[in-house]
Amino acid sequence: MTEKEYNSSVDTHANALFRFIFKSLNVREDAENIVQDTFESLWLNREKVEPGKAKSWLFTTAYRKMIDSIRREKKMVEMPEFIKEKGSEAIQPDVREIVNKAMEKLTEIQRTVIMLRDYEGYDYSEIGKITGLNESQVKVYIFRGRQTLKNYLVKIEHII
Repeated sequence: MTEKEYNSSVDTHANALFRFIFKSLNVREDAENIVQDTFESLWLNREKVEPGKAKSWLFTTAYRKMIDSIRREKKMVEMPEFIKEKGSEAIQPDVREIVNKAMEKLTEIQRTVIMLRDYEGYDYSEIGKITGLNESQVKVYIFRGRQTLKNYLVKIEHII
């Protein structure tokens, strides 16, 4: 991969890669760091990566870096936070907030495969390559994740 091809990969895939990681982590700084680390890894491995396979390589590497980050955070002790309850100011439900809460109900792998399929448009075989799953496992995780989302979203108390 040449410098020009690397720069083209950055321009082409940076936004999609950030969206994918941010939707999974919901922490902007962490997502930015993972995307930055991923492009740094691409630069360091540019001799080994074919330009036509850069997108798949980037998403696979970012996914693995995200999983490593999640595992590191789970080892840390979390302090309880006091959450302010919403008062009467929340009259209209925020659809984005409701969908984000629903996505939080999914397991890590379900959230990841749904994000790759529905937000990024990957097909099942590409998702399998990125996550290390076979195609039938990807389909099962997507199906079960969508069922969980559907069951959560149809309950009126989650919307109000």
